[in-house]
Amino acid sequence: MAGVAVSPASLLDVIAEIAEISANTGVFKKDCADLARRVCLLTHLVEEIRDSPQTPTAEESDASSSCECDWWSDLVVGLQAAKRLLSAATCFQARESSEGAAKRISFQFQCVTWKLEKALGNLPYDRYDISDEVREHVELARLQLRRAMQRYGSLNSKKFSTALSEPMEKDASRKVTEKLECIPETIHSNIPSSDEKKLESPPRRKSSSVSLAFFLSKDADNERLEKAITKTNDDDSKKSDNLTIPEDFLCPISLELMKDPVIVSTGQTYERSYIQRWIDCGNLRCPKTQQKLGNFALTPNYVLRSLISQWCTKHNIEQPGGYTKNCEGEVSKIRALVRKLSTRSLQDRRTALSEIRSLSKRSSDNRILIAEAGAIPILVKLLTSEDVETQEKAVTCVLNLSIYESNKELIMLAGAVTSIVQVLRAGTEEAKENAAATLFSLSLADENKIIIGASGAIPALVNLLENGSVRGKKDAATALFNLCIYEGNKGRAVRAGVVNPLVKMLSDTSSHRMVTEALTILSVLAGNQDAKTAMLRANAIPCLIALLQKDQPRNRENAAAILFAICKRDKEKLILIGKLGAVVPLMELSRDGTERAKRKANSLLELLRKSSQKLC
Repeated sequence: MAGVAVSPASLLDVIAEIAEISANTGVFKKDCADLARRVCLLTHLVEEIRDSPQTPTAEESDASSSCECDWWSDLVVGLQAAKRLLSAATCFQARESSEGAAKRISFQFQCVTWKLEKALGNLPYDRYDISDEVREHVELARLQLRRAMQRYGSLNSKKFSTALSEPMEKDASRKVTEKLECIPETIHSNIPSSDEKKLESPPRRKSSSVSLAFFLSKDADNERLEKAITKTNDDDSKKSDNLTIPEDFLCPISLELMKDPVIVSTGQTYERSYIQRWIDCGNLRCPKTQQKLGNFALTPNYVLRSLISQWCTKHNIEQPGGYTKNCEGEVSKIRALVRKLSTRSLQDRRTALSEIRSLSKRSSDNRILIAEAGAIPILVKLLTSEDVETQEKAVTCVLNLSIYESNKELIMLAGAVTSIVQVLRAGTEEAKENAAATLFSLSLADENKIIIGASGAIPALVNLLENGSVRGKKDAATALFNLCIYEGNKGRAVRAGVVNPLVKMLSDTSSHRMVTEALTILSVLAGNQDAKTAMLRANAIPCLIALLQKDQPRNRENAAAILFAICKRDKEKLILIGKLGAVVPLMELSRDGTERAKRKANSLLELLRKSSQKLC
């Protein structure tokens, strides 16, 4: 995705609000308490990300940023969803709600748990230099979330039947329930995902049950809810004029406009992602009819999809993700362009590549359609074209297509890595830059790190890091950092000579200095013995101490971390850094640095103290 609007500071506020939600009463008391406890374990993680210069909040247009922000987006959505879910679940009125409403809230607990576990599973620890202590907190939270997923498993309606028949321990606040009951069906334009209805009966009516889409929507927050309610109360006489989405266009589970409608064996239509999740949770019955599903096949409802697209176009409404206006026309256009890629006319190929490059840059929808049209294998072949312009445009197209997660696998299956490495070695400057960015994008999938590392890409990236353009060096540094997260690639990078250019960058004072990037990669490599030896040979210690004394806080922190890794078992090096003036800046860092910087500085100071005592 192209950017995330929520900052770490804002997310800390969300976590604090979750911690304040009372979870001592109600049918979902244990679920609420467990979820709140797991969320609170993430406080220190978000704090360290907040202190990192690599914050995942800035709007970026390049491929690497789009891919990197996916995990942060999942975390933001999951925590915001957790807050809304806890607010509603603590106010759930067992006696006044149906068993189906209780089951849907339990399903929402499972979806929020899954979303948070997914986000933490994709967290790039080393990019934000997360400390070992915080990693342990995160892994504990992940373990608990996975166990919760196993515990939820198949949703047990018997549990809720029993709970519904028992009295509540206390009268819970009805605030959230009352707010939801105030929202009429006709305010779709204000809150697209909060139009509530009961699944048990066909007529549309208000309900205290809460839409799953409401909780999982990044845009549905309390402020918008308050505005919608206020607007409803003020303009009640005008609500008949508001546009109402046809009921058949709404997913019965999420209650939002469908983007990929599919038909189940009972003949009912649902949004694919929600019904698939419902089935994956172990539910064997149709959510709407409660009939047993004869099979779990999901058949695309192309007719309904076309009707929804036409309705959106007619009423000038932005179509949900997955749609493109005049979709059939776009598909035909893209297929024609893909056919042109294989023509003998060089000019036709160049023209088609230019258009595909432009289309693939605009949206995920286009990236999907281009891949579905069979463009990827043809583009991979064009990477080895002798025509310079063709090669440049082809590698840029592959880069743009790789932004969409599912396309990464298609690109790898097409054998693209070898050709990309060839471009990286012998292409033009622009082609090399985009080849490096493509390798970074593909390496975001862990299994691809191994394949790319074994392909000979690392020496080519090191060469670009040392001799490329400013942009090329930055692209190479980003790709090398991500590849070196995999332990097996660290040795390859050291043998390729990555340490020397990185150490040279530490003393660079030009306007295009890459000290931050160099320190980040060196901090990842510092745990490797060969890398430490190479750093000592390159005389890295004086450069690190110089940065420790006067550079920006994050760089000082990384310099301390690298010094600690190099010197912790080497008395001679400890004595050396003491003589070179490391003590005073380390003491300053132990007082004024980030939490991680303080820990590293204190650890290094303790080693220096012990070594001096032994000398005495």
